[in-house]
This record gives sequence, structure tokens and C-alpha cells, in this order.
Amino acid sequence: MTIHQVNIHEAKTQLSRLIQEALDGTEVIIARDNRPLVRLDVLPEGKPERRIGGAPGFVVRMADDFDAPLDDFAPYSE
Repeated sequence: MTIHQVNIHEAKTQLSRLIQEALDGTEVIIARDNRPLVRLDVLPEGKPERRIGGAPGFVVRMADDFDAPLDDFAPYSE
């Protein structure tokens, strides 16, 4: 997880951008004199809903033996 720490003045002037960063998964910390004070968290209701099938065509090619047992693990399957 990426962490982005900003001072209070920057947080006041860049609030919209910081909110978007938090929504995108960045941990946003607001500090005073380089001492962390608060963390900007996304509420569960505010997180985008996961969508199945959101990346059609993402897998371009898959080997025919994709799910075949690996030789390295043969001793464990006996």
C-alpha cells in the first residue's frame, strides 16, 4: 500500500485530490510539523463496488497445461 503524507496547509488546498487518492487505495496521512496527526480513510459505503468481468480480454493466452500439477510439488502429493 502506498502512503502519502501531507502537511495541513497542503491538505486544505488539495483536499479533492487527496480524497481521490484515498479512494484509489493510497493511505493519506495529514501531519503538522512532520508529525502524523490524522489518516484519511474511505468509509465502506464509499468504496466502489467490485464488478466481475471488468477486464474482458485481459488474459491474452493461457497454456493448455495451465492447471497441470507442477513437478516440483510431486513429493508432496504422495
